[in-house]
Amino acid sequence: MLKKAEEEKKKNEEESKQKAEEERKRKEGLRKAEEEKKKREAEQKAEEERKRTEKLRKAEEEKKKKEEEAKQKAEEERRRQEEKKKDEDEKKKKEEAKLKAEERRKQEELQKAEEEKKKSEEKPSSKDSITNTFDYPLRNLLDKADDLLEKEELSAALDQYDSILSKHPSSPRALHGKALVLDRQAEQQQSNTLLEQSIATMEKVLDGKDVPDDLLIMAGKKLAQRQSFRGWNGKAIKTWKFLTEKFPTRLDLKNQLGVSYLVIGKNDEAKEIFKQVLTTDSSNGFAKVHIGFIIKTHDNDASKAIPYLREGVDSGAEGTNDGRFYFHLGDAYQRTNQTSLAHKVYEDGAQKGLFLSKFQRSLYNIDSLTGRPWWTAEQTGYQKYLQILEDNWQLIRDEGMKQLDTKTGSFVPEEENLREKGDWKQFTLYARGKKVEKNCARVPKVCDLIDKIPDAKGCTRGQVKYSVMHPGVHVWPHCGPTNCRIRAHLGLKVPPGPKIRVAEETRQWKEGKIIIFDDSFEHEVWHDGKELRMVLIVDFWHPELTQRQKQTLSPI
Repeated sequence: MLKKAEEEKKKNEEESKQKAEEERKRKEGLRKAEEEKKKREAEQKAEEERKRTEKLRKAEEEKKKKEEEAKQKAEEERRRQEEKKKDEDEKKKKEEAKLKAEERRKQEELQKAEEEKKKSEEKPSSKDSITNTFDYPLRNLLDKADDLLEKEELSAALDQYDSILSKHPSSPRALHGKALVLDRQAEQQQSNTLLEQSIATMEKVLDGKDVPDDLLIMAGKKLAQRQSFRGWNGKAIKTWKFLTEKFPTRLDLKNQLGVSYLVIGKNDEAKEIFKQVLTTDSSNGFAKVHIGFIIKTHDNDASKAIPYLREGVDSGAEGTNDGRFYFHLGDAYQRTNQTSLAHKVYEDGAQKGLFLSKFQRSLYNIDSLTGRPWWTAEQTGYQKYLQILEDNWQLIRDEGMKQLDTKTGSFVPEEENLREKGDWKQFTLYARGKKVEKNCARVPKVCDLIDKIPDAKGCTRGQVKYSVMHPGVHVWPHCGPTNCRIRAHLGLKVPPGPKIRVAEETRQWKEGKIIIFDDSFEHEVWHDGKELRMVLIVDFWHPELTQRQKQTLSPI
Protein backbone atom coordinates (compact mmCIF):
# COMPACT_ATOMS: atom_id res chain seq x y z
CA MET A 1 0.00 0.00 0.00
CA LEU A 2 2.76 2.33 1.00
CA LYS A 3 4.70 1.28 -2.03
CA LYS A 4 1.79 2.02 -4.26
CA ALA A 5 1.32 5.41 -2.64
CA GLU A 6 5.01 6.12 -3.10
CA GLU A 7 4.79 5.25 -6.76
CA GLU A 8 1.70 7.39 -7.13
CA LYS A 9 3.53 10.26 -5.50
CA LYS A 10 6.52 9.86 -7.83
CA LYS A 11 4.22 9.69 -10.77
CA ASN A 12 2.52 12.91 -9.70
CA GLU A 13 5.88 14.55 -9.20
CA GLU A 14 6.98 13.41 -12.66
CA GLU A 15 3.82 14.77 -14.18
CA SER A 16 4.31 18.05 -12.31
CA LYS A 17 7.88 18.26 -13.55
CA GLN A 18 6.75 17.44 -17.06
CA LYS A 19 4.04 20.08 -16.90
CA ALA A 20 6.52 22.57 -15.46
CA GLU A 21 8.98 21.76 -18.25
CA GLU A 22 6.27 22.09 -20.84
CA GLU A 23 5.25 25.42 -19.31
CA ARG A 24 8.88 26.53 -19.33
CA LYS A 25 9.22 25.52 -22.98
CA ARG A 26 5.95 27.22 -23.81
CA LYS A 27 7.11 30.44 -22.17
CA GLU A 28 10.53 30.10 -23.82
CA GLY A 29 8.79 29.65 -27.16
CA LEU A 30 6.66 32.71 -26.50
CA ARG A 31 9.76 34.67 -25.49
CA LYS A 32 11.65 33.63 -28.61
CA ALA A 33 8.63 34.36 -30.77
CA GLU A 34 8.42 37.80 -29.20
CA GLU A 35 12.13 38.38 -29.75
CA GLU A 36 11.84 37.15 -33.34
CA LYS A 37 8.90 39.46 -33.86
CA LYS A 38 10.84 42.40 -32.39
CA LYS A 39 13.88 41.48 -34.51
CA ARG A 40 11.79 41.37 -37.67
CA GLU A 41 10.15 44.66 -36.77
CA ALA A 42 13.60 46.21 -36.12
CA GLU A 43 14.95 44.84 -39.40
CA GLN A 44 11.88 46.07 -41.24
CA LYS A 45 12.24 49.45 -39.60
CA ALA A 46 15.96 49.54 -40.44
CA GLU A 47 15.22 48.57 -44.05
CA GLU A 48 12.58 51.25 -44.28
CA GLU A 49 15.06 53.75 -42.83
CA ARG A 50 17.72 52.58 -45.30
CA LYS A 51 15.31 52.97 -48.20
CA ARG A 52 14.26 56.38 -46.95
CA THR A 53 17.92 57.43 -46.59
CA GLU A 54 18.74 56.00 -50.05
CA LYS A 55 15.79 57.86 -51.52
CA LEU A 56 16.95 61.07 -49.87
CA ARG A 57 20.51 60.45 -51.11
CA LYS A 58 19.32 59.85 -54.67
CA ALA A 59 17.13 62.93 -54.49
CA GLU A 60 20.12 64.93 -53.26
CA GLU A 61 22.31 63.51 -56.02
CA GLU A 62 19.65 64.28 -58.62
CA LYS A 63 19.40 67.78 -57.22
CA LYS A 64 23.19 68.20 -57.38
CA LYS A 65 23.24 66.74 -60.89
CA LYS A 66 20.59 69.19 -62.04
CA GLU A 67 22.42 72.02 -60.33
CA GLU A 68 25.67 70.92 -62.01
CA GLU A 69 23.94 70.65 -65.40
CA ALA A 70 22.39 74.07 -64.89
CA LYS A 71 25.78 75.42 -63.85
CA GLN A 72 27.41 73.80 -66.89
CA LYS A 73 24.72 75.19 -69.20
CA ALA A 74 25.14 78.60 -67.63
CA GLU A 75 28.91 78.35 -68.11
CA GLU A 76 28.46 77.23 -71.73
CA GLU A 77 26.05 80.10 -72.31
CA ARG A 78 28.48 82.51 -70.67
CA ARG A 79 31.32 81.25 -72.86
CA ARG A 80 29.07 81.38 -75.92
CA GLN A 81 28.08 84.95 -75.14
CA GLU A 82 31.70 85.80 -74.40
CA GLU A 83 32.80 84.23 -77.68
CA LYS A 84 30.00 86.04 -79.50
CA LYS A 85 31.10 89.32 -77.94
CA LYS A 86 34.72 88.60 -78.88
CA ASP A 87 33.64 87.86 -82.45
CA GLU A 88 31.64 91.07 -82.56
CA ASP A 89 34.53 93.04 -81.06
CA GLU A 90 36.96 91.49 -83.55
CA LYS A 91 34.65 92.30 -86.47
CA LYS A 92 34.25 95.82 -85.19
CA LYS A 93 38.00 96.25 -84.88
CA LYS A 94 38.51 94.82 -88.35
CA GLU A 95 35.92 97.17 -89.80
CA GLU A 96 37.53 100.12 -88.03
CA ALA A 97 40.96 99.05 -89.25
CA LYS A 98 39.62 98.66 -92.79
CA LEU A 99 37.99 102.08 -92.67
CA LYS A 100 41.21 103.65 -91.39
CA ALA A 101 43.27 101.83 -94.00
CA GLU A 102 40.82 102.89 -96.72
CA GLU A 103 40.94 106.47 -95.49
CA ARG A 104 44.74 106.43 -95.52
CA ARG A 105 44.70 104.91 -99.00
CA LYS A 106 42.39 107.64 -100.26
CA GLN A 107 44.56 110.32 -98.67
CA GLU A 108 47.66 108.78 -100.23
CA GLU A 109 45.92 108.65 -103.62
CA LEU A 110 44.89 112.29 -103.31
CA GLN A 111 48.41 113.25 -102.30
CA LYS A 112 49.85 111.24 -105.15
CA ALA A 113 47.41 112.78 -107.61
CA GLU A 114 48.34 116.24 -106.35
CA GLU A 115 52.02 115.47 -106.77
CA GLU A 116 51.41 114.13 -110.27
CA LYS A 117 49.47 117.26 -111.08
CA LYS A 118 52.33 119.46 -109.91
CA LYS A 119 54.81 117.42 -111.92
CA SER A 120 52.69 117.68 -115.05
CA GLU A 121 52.40 121.44 -114.56
CA GLU A 122 56.16 121.75 -114.19
CA LYS A 123 56.94 119.76 -117.36
CA PRO A 124 55.92 120.89 -120.84
CA SER A 125 55.27 117.25 -121.80
CA SER A 126 55.21 114.10 -119.66
CA LYS A 127 56.79 112.23 -122.58
CA ASP A 128 59.73 114.58 -123.13
CA SER A 129 61.97 112.73 -120.67
CA ILE A 130 61.48 109.41 -122.48
CA THR A 131 61.71 110.73 -126.04
CA ASN A 132 65.15 110.88 -127.66
CA THR A 133 66.11 112.86 -130.74
CA PHE A 134 65.36 109.87 -132.97
CA ASP A 135 61.83 109.45 -131.56
CA TYR A 136 61.04 113.16 -131.41
CA PRO A 137 59.78 113.41 -135.03
CA LEU A 138 57.59 110.35 -134.34
CA ARG A 139 56.17 111.69 -131.07
CA ASN A 140 52.63 112.25 -132.39
CA LEU A 141 52.39 108.68 -133.68
CA LEU A 142 53.92 107.35 -130.45
CA ASP A 143 51.56 109.44 -128.31
CA LYS A 144 48.59 108.08 -130.27
CA ALA A 145 49.76 104.49 -129.70
CA ASP A 146 50.32 105.25 -125.99
CA ASP A 147 46.78 106.64 -125.72
CA LEU A 148 45.37 103.42 -127.21
CA LEU A 149 47.39 101.43 -124.67
CA GLU A 150 46.08 103.53 -121.78
CA LYS A 151 42.52 102.92 -123.02
CA GLU A 152 43.23 99.16 -123.05
CA GLU A 153 42.64 99.04 -126.83
CA LEU A 154 45.47 96.55 -127.02
CA SER A 155 45.08 95.22 -130.57
CA ALA A 156 44.89 98.72 -132.02
CA ALA A 157 47.86 99.84 -129.92
CA LEU A 158 49.91 96.84 -131.04
CA ASP A 159 49.11 97.59 -134.70
CA GLN A 160 50.21 101.20 -134.20
CA TYR A 161 53.51 100.23 -132.53
CA ASP A 162 54.19 97.59 -135.20
CA SER A 163 53.50 100.16 -137.91
CA ILE A 164 56.08 102.50 -136.37
CA LEU A 165 58.62 99.69 -135.86
CA SER A 166 58.23 98.51 -139.47
CA LYS A 167 59.80 101.80 -140.53
CA HIS A 168 61.83 102.56 -137.39
CA PRO A 169 62.79 99.18 -135.85
CA SER A 170 65.06 100.70 -133.19
CA SER A 171 62.55 103.24 -131.79
CA PRO A 172 62.96 102.93 -127.96
CA ARG A 173 59.47 104.21 -127.17
CA ALA A 174 57.80 101.97 -129.76
CA LEU A 175 59.68 98.91 -128.46
CA HIS A 176 58.76 99.81 -124.89
CA GLY A 177 55.10 100.35 -125.80
CA LYS A 178 54.90 97.09 -127.74
CA ALA A 179 56.44 95.22 -124.81
CA LEU A 180 53.79 96.67 -122.48
CA VAL A 181 50.98 95.64 -124.84
CA LEU A 182 52.32 92.09 -125.07
CA ASP A 183 52.63 91.96 -121.28
CA ARG A 184 49.00 92.96 -120.77
CA GLN A 185 47.85 90.47 -123.39
CA ALA A 186 49.93 87.79 -121.66
CA GLU A 187 48.20 88.59 -118.39
CA GLN A 188 44.73 88.52 -119.94
CA GLN A 189 45.34 85.27 -121.80
CA GLN A 190 47.60 83.75 -119.13
CA SER A 191 50.11 83.06 -121.87
CA ASN A 192 53.80 82.43 -121.18
CA THR A 193 54.49 82.70 -124.91
CA LEU A 194 53.24 86.30 -125.00
CA LEU A 195 55.07 87.05 -121.74
CA GLU A 196 58.33 85.81 -123.24
CA GLN A 197 57.71 87.94 -126.36
CA SER A 198 57.17 90.94 -124.09
CA ILE A 199 60.42 90.22 -122.22
CA ALA A 200 62.37 89.82 -125.47
CA THR A 201 60.98 93.12 -126.79
CA MET A 202 61.79 94.95 -123.54
CA GLU A 203 65.36 93.60 -123.67
CA LYS A 204 65.77 95.39 -127.01
CA VAL A 205 65.09 98.70 -125.24
CA LEU A 206 67.97 98.08 -122.82
CA ASP A 207 70.23 97.04 -125.71
CA GLY A 208 69.39 100.15 -127.76
CA LYS A 209 71.50 103.25 -128.30
CA ASP A 210 70.77 106.74 -127.00
CA VAL A 211 67.87 105.50 -124.85
CA PRO A 212 66.77 108.29 -122.47
CA ASP A 213 67.63 107.55 -118.83
CA ASP A 214 64.02 107.74 -117.65
CA LEU A 215 62.90 105.28 -120.33
CA LEU A 216 65.85 102.99 -119.61
CA ILE A 217 64.92 102.88 -115.92
CA MET A 218 61.22 102.33 -116.67
CA ALA A 219 61.97 99.53 -119.12
CA GLY A 220 64.62 97.97 -116.87
CA LYS A 221 62.34 97.85 -113.83
CA LYS A 222 59.51 96.33 -115.84
CA LEU A 223 61.84 93.83 -117.48
CA ALA A 224 63.30 92.63 -114.16
CA GLN A 225 59.83 92.29 -112.63
CA ARG A 226 58.51 90.23 -115.55
CA GLN A 227 61.66 88.08 -115.67
CA SER A 228 61.18 87.31 -112.00
CA PHE A 229 57.48 86.57 -112.56
CA ARG A 230 58.43 84.14 -115.33
CA GLY A 231 60.77 82.40 -112.90
CA TRP A 232 63.90 83.70 -114.57
CA ASN A 233 65.37 85.09 -111.37
CA GLY A 234 68.95 84.85 -112.60
CA LYS A 235 68.08 87.08 -115.57
CA ALA A 236 66.24 89.48 -113.25
CA ILE A 237 69.39 89.84 -111.14
CA LYS A 238 71.43 90.60 -114.27
CA THR A 239 68.91 93.30 -115.24
CA TRP A 240 69.05 94.92 -111.79
CA LYS A 241 72.86 94.76 -111.89
CA PHE A 242 72.83 96.47 -115.28
CA LEU A 243 70.65 99.26 -113.89
CA THR A 244 72.71 99.74 -110.71
CA GLU A 245 75.92 99.94 -112.74
CA LYS A 246 74.33 102.38 -115.17
CA PHE A 247 72.83 104.50 -112.37
CA PRO A 248 75.08 104.01 -109.30
CA THR A 249 73.46 106.84 -107.32
CA ARG A 250 69.96 105.35 -107.61
CA LEU A 251 69.72 103.52 -104.28
CA ASP A 252 66.17 102.39 -105.03
CA LEU A 253 67.57 100.26 -107.87
CA LYS A 254 70.24 98.84 -105.58
CA ASN A 255 67.58 97.96 -103.03
CA GLN A 256 65.69 96.04 -105.71
CA LEU A 257 68.86 94.14 -106.56
CA GLY A 258 69.01 93.14 -102.89
CA VAL A 259 65.39 91.98 -103.00
CA SER A 260 66.09 89.89 -106.12
CA TYR A 261 68.85 88.07 -104.22
CA LEU A 262 66.43 87.48 -101.35
CA VAL A 263 63.88 85.94 -103.73
CA ILE A 264 66.29 83.14 -104.67
CA GLY A 265 67.52 82.62 -101.11
CA LYS A 266 70.91 84.30 -101.51
CA ASN A 267 70.60 86.02 -98.14
CA ASP A 268 74.30 86.84 -97.67
CA GLU A 269 74.50 88.53 -101.08
CA ALA A 270 71.29 90.43 -100.34
CA LYS A 271 72.59 91.58 -96.95
CA GLU A 272 75.80 92.84 -98.56
CA ILE A 273 73.83 94.91 -101.10
CA PHE A 274 71.66 96.48 -98.38
CA LYS A 275 74.79 97.25 -96.34
CA GLN A 276 76.20 99.08 -99.36
CA VAL A 277 73.02 101.14 -99.50
CA LEU A 278 73.35 102.06 -95.81
CA THR A 279 76.99 103.02 -96.35
CA THR A 280 75.74 105.66 -98.77
CA ASP A 281 72.53 106.52 -96.92
CA SER A 282 72.58 105.45 -93.26
CA SER A 283 68.90 106.37 -92.83
CA ASN A 284 67.57 104.28 -95.72
CA GLY A 285 64.51 102.61 -94.19
CA PHE A 286 63.99 100.11 -97.00
CA ALA A 287 67.50 98.71 -96.61
CA LYS A 288 67.14 98.62 -92.82
CA VAL A 289 63.95 96.56 -92.74
CA HIS A 290 65.41 94.08 -95.19
CA ILE A 291 68.67 93.69 -93.27
CA GLY A 292 66.61 93.23 -90.10
CA PHE A 293 64.46 90.66 -91.88
CA ILE A 294 67.54 88.69 -92.97
CA ILE A 295 69.14 88.83 -89.50
CA LYS A 296 65.89 87.66 -87.90
CA THR A 297 64.93 84.86 -90.32
CA HIS A 298 68.28 83.70 -91.69
CA ASP A 299 70.76 84.47 -88.91
CA ASN A 300 68.19 83.73 -86.15
CA ASP A 301 69.39 86.71 -84.11
CA ALA A 302 66.23 88.40 -82.85
CA SER A 303 68.04 90.84 -80.58
CA LYS A 304 70.31 92.15 -83.35
CA ALA A 305 67.42 92.35 -85.82
CA ILE A 306 65.25 94.61 -83.65
CA PRO A 307 67.00 97.99 -84.20
CA TYR A 308 67.10 97.49 -87.98
CA LEU A 309 63.44 96.49 -88.18
CA ARG A 310 62.33 99.16 -85.69
CA GLU A 311 64.16 102.04 -87.41
CA GLY A 312 63.16 100.80 -90.85
CA VAL A 313 59.47 100.59 -89.98
CA ASP A 314 59.54 103.94 -88.19
CA SER A 315 61.10 105.61 -91.25
CA GLY A 316 57.83 105.28 -93.16
CA ALA A 317 59.86 104.83 -96.34
CA GLU A 318 58.16 103.32 -99.37
CA GLY A 319 58.10 99.55 -99.07
CA THR A 320 58.44 99.45 -95.28
CA ASN A 321 54.72 99.48 -94.45
CA ASP A 322 54.59 95.73 -94.94
CA GLY A 323 53.02 93.09 -92.69
CA ARG A 324 56.11 90.89 -92.90
CA PHE A 325 58.28 93.48 -91.18
CA TYR A 326 55.74 94.18 -88.43
CA PHE A 327 55.29 90.42 -88.05
CA HIS A 328 58.99 89.76 -87.51
CA LEU A 329 59.60 92.87 -85.41
CA GLY A 330 56.86 91.79 -83.00
CA ASP A 331 58.16 88.21 -82.99
CA ALA A 332 61.69 89.45 -82.26
CA TYR A 333 60.37 91.40 -79.27
CA GLN A 334 58.54 88.30 -78.02
CA ARG A 335 61.63 86.13 -78.30
CA THR A 336 63.62 88.65 -76.28
CA ASN A 337 60.96 88.77 -73.53
CA GLN A 338 59.70 92.24 -74.50
CA THR A 339 56.07 91.16 -74.74
CA SER A 340 54.48 94.58 -74.20
CA LEU A 341 56.51 96.03 -77.09
CA ALA A 342 55.50 93.06 -79.25
CA HIS A 343 51.82 93.70 -78.54
CA LYS A 344 52.27 97.39 -79.40
CA VAL A 345 53.77 96.45 -82.78
CA TYR A 346 50.91 94.04 -83.47
CA GLU A 347 48.31 96.65 -82.51
CA ASP A 348 49.98 99.19 -84.82
CA GLY A 349 49.99 96.63 -87.63
CA ALA A 350 46.29 95.90 -87.12
CA GLN A 351 45.41 99.62 -87.08
CA LYS A 352 47.28 100.07 -90.37
CA GLY A 353 45.36 97.20 -91.93
CA LEU A 354 48.43 94.96 -92.20
CA PHE A 355 46.91 92.36 -89.84
CA LEU A 356 43.30 91.25 -89.43
CA SER A 357 43.70 91.90 -85.68
CA LYS A 358 46.49 92.07 -83.11
CA PHE A 359 46.09 88.31 -82.54
CA GLN A 360 45.25 87.27 -86.12
CA ARG A 361 48.43 88.09 -88.01
CA SER A 362 48.37 85.82 -91.07
CA LEU A 363 49.56 87.51 -94.26
CA TYR A 364 47.76 85.52 -96.99
CA ASN A 365 44.10 86.21 -96.33
CA ILE A 366 40.55 86.46 -97.59
CA ASP A 367 39.28 89.41 -95.55
CA SER A 368 35.61 88.40 -95.58
CA LEU A 369 36.11 85.12 -93.69
CA THR A 370 34.88 84.74 -90.11
CA GLY A 371 37.78 84.76 -87.69
CA ARG A 372 37.56 83.19 -84.23
CA PRO A 373 40.35 81.56 -82.20
CA TRP A 374 38.44 78.43 -81.15
CA TRP A 375 35.79 76.59 -83.19
CA THR A 376 33.21 73.94 -82.35
CA ALA A 377 32.55 71.02 -84.67
CA GLU A 378 29.10 72.47 -85.41
CA GLN A 379 30.58 75.82 -86.45
CA THR A 380 32.84 74.13 -89.00
CA GLY A 381 30.13 72.07 -90.69
CA TYR A 382 32.62 69.18 -90.79
CA GLN A 383 31.01 67.13 -87.97
CA LYS A 384 30.73 64.00 -90.14
CA TYR A 385 34.44 63.98 -90.97
CA LEU A 386 35.58 64.95 -87.49
CA GLN A 387 33.55 62.04 -86.13
CA ILE A 388 35.31 59.66 -88.53
CA LEU A 389 38.63 60.72 -87.03
CA GLU A 390 37.44 60.42 -83.43
CA ASP A 391 35.87 57.00 -84.08
CA ASN A 392 39.21 55.73 -85.42
CA TRP A 393 41.57 57.48 -83.01
CA GLN A 394 43.11 54.27 -81.65
CA LEU A 395 43.88 53.01 -85.16
CA ILE A 396 45.42 56.39 -85.99
CA ARG A 397 47.41 56.32 -82.75
CA ASP A 398 48.70 52.79 -83.28
CA GLU A 399 49.91 53.44 -86.85
CA GLY A 400 51.58 56.64 -85.69
CA MET A 401 53.30 55.06 -82.69
CA LYS A 402 54.88 52.46 -84.98
CA GLN A 403 56.70 55.27 -86.82
CA LEU A 404 58.49 56.55 -83.70
CA ASP A 405 61.41 54.16 -84.18
CA THR A 406 64.40 56.45 -84.76
CA LYS A 407 65.89 53.94 -87.19
CA THR A 408 63.04 54.45 -89.67
CA GLY A 409 63.49 58.22 -89.67
CA SER A 410 59.77 58.77 -90.24
CA PHE A 411 59.51 61.71 -87.85
CA VAL A 412 61.68 64.75 -88.60
CA PRO A 413 62.39 67.83 -86.45
CA GLU A 414 60.20 70.92 -86.83
CA GLU A 415 62.04 73.21 -89.26
CA GLU A 416 60.28 76.58 -88.97
CA ASN A 417 62.32 77.81 -85.99
CA LEU A 418 59.24 77.96 -83.77
CA ARG A 419 60.71 76.23 -80.71
CA GLU A 420 62.36 78.00 -77.85
CA LYS A 421 63.45 74.62 -76.47
CA GLY A 422 62.70 70.91 -76.51
CA ASP A 423 62.27 68.04 -78.95
CA TRP A 424 59.37 68.46 -81.40
CA LYS A 425 59.03 66.22 -84.44
CA GLN A 426 56.52 65.83 -87.25
CA PHE A 427 55.53 63.20 -89.80
CA THR A 428 53.75 64.72 -92.81
CA LEU A 429 51.13 62.78 -94.79
CA TYR A 430 49.62 65.55 -96.97
CA ALA A 431 51.03 68.97 -97.88
CA ARG A 432 49.64 71.65 -100.19
CA GLY A 433 46.79 69.35 -101.16
CA LYS A 434 49.08 66.51 -102.27
CA LYS A 435 49.61 63.11 -100.66
CA VAL A 436 53.16 62.28 -99.54
CA GLU A 437 53.07 58.79 -101.00
CA LYS A 438 56.14 57.34 -99.26
CA ASN A 439 54.83 58.40 -95.85
CA CYS A 440 51.27 57.26 -96.52
CA ALA A 441 52.70 53.84 -97.40
CA ARG A 442 53.81 53.61 -93.76
CA VAL A 443 50.35 54.50 -92.37
CA PRO A 444 47.97 53.30 -95.11
CA LYS A 445 44.85 53.04 -92.95
CA VAL A 446 45.19 56.63 -91.78
CA CYS A 447 45.60 57.93 -95.32
CA ASP A 448 42.58 55.87 -96.40
CA LEU A 449 40.57 57.78 -93.78
CA ILE A 450 41.91 61.17 -94.91
CA ASP A 451 41.10 60.32 -98.53
CA LYS A 452 37.44 60.28 -97.46
CA ILE A 453 37.69 63.91 -96.30
CA PRO A 454 37.76 66.16 -99.43
CA ASP A 455 38.32 69.48 -97.65
CA ALA A 456 41.32 68.07 -95.78
CA LYS A 457 43.11 66.03 -98.44
CA GLY A 458 42.56 68.78 -101.03
CA CYS A 459 43.44 71.76 -98.81
CA THR A 460 46.29 73.36 -100.77
CA ARG A 461 46.88 75.81 -97.93
CA GLY A 462 47.24 73.16 -95.26
CA GLN A 463 48.73 69.88 -94.10
CA VAL A 464 47.88 66.58 -92.47
CA LYS A 465 50.62 65.39 -90.14
CA TYR A 466 51.49 63.67 -86.89
CA SER A 467 53.04 65.91 -84.28
CA VAL A 468 55.10 64.51 -81.40
CA MET A 469 56.34 66.65 -78.52
CA HIS A 470 58.63 65.42 -75.81
CA PRO A 471 58.65 66.84 -72.27
CA GLY A 472 60.20 70.29 -71.93
CA VAL A 473 59.05 71.74 -75.25
CA HIS A 474 58.03 75.39 -75.46
CA VAL A 475 56.78 76.69 -78.81
CA TRP A 476 57.01 80.45 -79.23
CA PRO A 477 53.79 82.43 -79.76
CA HIS A 478 53.27 82.39 -83.53
CA CYS A 479 50.63 82.63 -86.27
CA GLY A 480 49.99 80.48 -89.31
CA PRO A 481 50.37 82.02 -92.78
CA THR A 482 46.71 82.15 -93.88
CA ASN A 483 43.16 82.55 -92.57
CA CYS A 484 41.88 80.23 -95.32
CA ARG A 485 42.09 77.11 -93.16
CA ILE A 486 41.04 75.84 -89.75
CA ARG A 487 43.13 73.31 -87.84
CA ALA A 488 41.95 70.19 -86.01
CA HIS A 489 44.10 68.38 -83.43
CA LEU A 490 43.14 64.78 -82.59
CA GLY A 491 44.59 63.69 -79.25
CA LEU A 492 46.37 60.33 -79.61
CA LYS A 493 48.74 60.08 -76.65
CA VAL A 494 48.13 62.79 -74.10
CA PRO A 495 49.78 62.68 -70.67
CA PRO A 496 49.10 65.31 -68.00
CA GLY A 497 51.01 68.55 -68.61
CA PRO A 498 50.82 69.69 -72.27
CA LYS A 499 48.63 72.71 -73.05
CA ILE A 500 47.93 75.13 -75.90
CA ARG A 501 46.94 78.79 -75.86
CA VAL A 502 45.11 80.35 -78.80
CA ALA A 503 44.68 84.14 -78.48
CA GLU A 504 43.62 84.56 -74.85
CA GLU A 505 42.29 81.08 -74.00
CA THR A 506 44.33 78.03 -72.96
CA ARG A 507 43.09 74.46 -73.36
CA GLN A 508 44.41 70.89 -73.15
CA TRP A 509 44.16 67.85 -75.39
CA LYS A 510 42.25 64.66 -74.55
CA GLU A 511 42.87 61.23 -76.01
CA GLY A 512 40.33 60.39 -78.70
CA LYS A 513 38.94 63.93 -78.80
CA ILE A 514 39.38 66.75 -81.32
CA ILE A 515 40.03 70.41 -80.59
CA ILE A 516 39.61 72.92 -83.42
CA PHE A 517 41.20 76.34 -83.75
CA ASP A 518 42.15 78.93 -86.36
CA ASP A 519 45.95 78.86 -86.46
CA SER A 520 46.09 82.29 -88.10
CA PHE A 521 45.52 83.51 -84.53
CA GLU A 522 48.51 83.67 -82.20
CA HIS A 523 49.05 80.33 -80.47
CA GLU A 524 51.63 78.96 -78.06
CA VAL A 525 52.37 75.47 -76.71
CA TRP A 526 53.97 74.14 -73.53
CA HIS A 527 54.77 70.54 -72.60
CA ASP A 528 55.39 70.40 -68.86
CA GLY A 529 54.54 66.70 -68.58
CA LYS A 530 56.72 63.61 -68.24
CA GLU A 531 55.80 61.58 -71.35
CA LEU A 532 55.58 62.32 -75.06
CA ARG A 533 52.45 63.91 -76.49
CA MET A 534 51.19 62.82 -79.92
CA VAL A 535 48.39 64.41 -81.95
CA LEU A 536 47.23 64.18 -85.56
CA ILE A 537 46.97 67.63 -87.16
CA VAL A 538 44.37 67.95 -89.93
CA ASP A 539 43.88 71.23 -91.79
CA PHE A 540 40.48 71.89 -93.42
CA TRP A 541 39.48 74.63 -95.83
CA HIS A 542 37.72 77.49 -94.04
CA PRO A 543 34.02 76.56 -94.38
CA GLU A 544 33.06 79.95 -95.85
CA LEU A 545 35.33 79.65 -98.92
CA THR A 546 33.62 79.09 -102.26
CA GLN A 547 34.50 76.12 -104.43
CA ARG A 548 36.14 78.45 -106.93
CA GLN A 549 38.30 80.01 -104.23
CA LYS A 550 39.42 76.58 -103.08
CA GLN A 551 40.39 75.71 -106.65
CA THR A 552 42.24 78.95 -107.45
CA LEU A 553 43.98 80.00 -104.23
CA SER A 554 47.75 79.63 -104.50
CA PRO A 555 49.23 76.80 -102.39
CA ILE A 556 51.00 77.54 -99.10
